[in-house]
Amino acid sequence: VCSMGNSTSRLYSALTKTLSSSAVPQHQDCLEQPHSAQLDPIDPKDLLEECQVVLRKRPPRFQRDFVDLKKSAASDHRPIRVMQWNILAQALGEGKDNFVQCPMEALKWEERKCLILEEILAYKPDILCLQEVDHYFDTFEPLLSRLGYQCTFFPKPWSPCLDVEQNNGPDGCAMFFLKDRFELINSANIRLTAMKLKTNQVAIAQTLKCNETGRLFCIAVTHLKARTGWERFRSAQGCDLLQNLKNITQGAKIPLIICGDFNAEPTEEVYREFSNSSLNLNSAYKLLSPDGQSEPPYTTWKIRPSGECRHTLDYIWYSQHALNVNSALGLLTEEQIGPNRLPSFNYPSDHLSLVCDFSFNQDPDRLL
Repeated sequence: VCSMGNSTSRLYSALTKTLSSSAVPQHQDCLEQPHSAQLDPIDPKDLLEECQVVLRKRPPRFQRDFVDLKKSAASDHRPIRVMQWNILAQALGEGKDNFVQCPMEALKWEERKCLILEEILAYKPDILCLQEVDHYFDTFEPLLSRLGYQCTFFPKPWSPCLDVEQNNGPDGCAMFFLKDRFELINSANIRLTAMKLKTNQVAIAQTLKCNETGRLFCIAVTHLKARTGWERFRSAQGCDLLQNLKNITQGAKIPLIICGDFNAEPTEEVYREFSNSSLNLNSAYKLLSPDGQSEPPYTTWKIRPSGECRHTLDYIWYSQHALNVNSALGLLTEEQIGPNRLPSFNYPSDHLSLVCDFSFNQDPDRLL
């Protein structure tokens, strides 16, 4: 962990001592680490100020506004804010992804991690779902556990990060939820299969109880296989995930939210499988469109040696019979993103974060 600012703060000097004094297994796929949980809590405002000191020479954060989507009367409980984000694995950003218009200086971890943290702290999610996490044990778990989150990480079995020199271990999916808002009832780490074979892609599914309402719901995070030509493979992975989630939610008796980088446009079969599933899912970001039926024009936008890549790949699916989407965070405009696209000095990933506020349907016994 770097010194943040001109002098190392008490917060970060304590954190540095903790990390340097304990050997953490890189391939661990456990829930919480006791040593981080025992550290003193930190104030998110203090951490945000530390990040802003590090980022003082960079352009300010982009302004994004929430769009109110409420169609019914106000809920009787605080909304549950869910954040979905492929944060770009550090090893891939520096070593494999070839963002030809992004200066290498913009990808330096010491500053890029502060941009990531700044985005998370700005939106204050109750539940955070991340993909391409390769700095879980030295950054996200130690910090977010001290902010009150329970943390889970499930690495890919054969992460491409391991092919990069001086990597920080495998990347994978990570999930974080605020312990004062939810109680963990059940947690499953799922290695996705395709054609009955285990694959390199994973998912985490956790059943939580909302402390305020007593209601149960399931939250899942995944990252499906990338690249053109792998459409049938993604479809098989999606079917496997849906089957696992049907079992976990008892056939949708438990409301469900699924966050992920599906690496699939809405025209792909895996998207149709989720749309037509017996779990009665809808994609939250469709609600931003005028007719409520169209996905955003992009959730990732980058320039590689092969050319410009502008795609819609990231989604937040939810049980539309049991949950309402109160609001969703608007996307960056093309003007904000700029001609060099993502990532950049302004924005740390090639994928945009998605954030939604959910409330439980007022009729918990309503059938599918």
